[in-house]
Amino acid sequence: MGKRVFDIAVSALCISMVSPLFLILAAAIKMDSRGPVFFRGVRVGLHGNRFRIFKFRSMVADAAQSGPGITSACDGRVTRFGRVLRRFKLDELPQLLNVLKGEMSLVGPRPEDPRYIVNYTPEQRRVLSVRPGITGAASVRYRHEETLLKGPDWETVYLTVILPDKLKIDLGYIDRWSFRHDLKIMAQTASAVFR
Repeated sequence: MGKRVFDIAVSALCISMVSPLFLILAAAIKMDSRGPVFFRGVRVGLHGNRFRIFKFRSMVADAAQSGPGITSACDGRVTRFGRVLRRFKLDELPQLLNVLKGEMSLVGPRPEDPRYIVNYTPEQRRVLSVRPGITGAASVRYRHEETLLKGPDWETVYLTVILPDKLKIDLGYIDRWSFRHDLKIMAQTASAVFR
């Protein structure tokens, strides 16, 4: 309950503080490429329930229909301004709305595309026992994940190497959860964005 109250208070405060930035980013997205300001992809959250995640659109308008659910290095679907959004994780800011709605938390395992959830083992599915987060321990570790996804077999690398390691990190987070640990991850995330 304390975690949820914290999520609501912080996300509401952040939205009120960054709302002018939202307007600037929305205008830049519209000027840069055709399509909506927001991307509303389907993700899997608490107890396996699906929800639509809010993100500033960083790819071409039909990216979800023209490629995989993850982004590789040099992905041609990423727009010019989208590279800036992704570099500083600004595309993730609208997920504060998902936090307010109760679909996400500030800190937790990142919500995954349904296409990849089917590969989870019963143990790995434990990550669905908590709300997914805007950031998490695995997110910090794999801050530059896209740079690791190169070559013709990059999706295989994701499914067989990166995703299992991220899930292992996320399960460790669940087993050792504490409010103090969440604050530490939030601080690490802020530091990683500007590193």
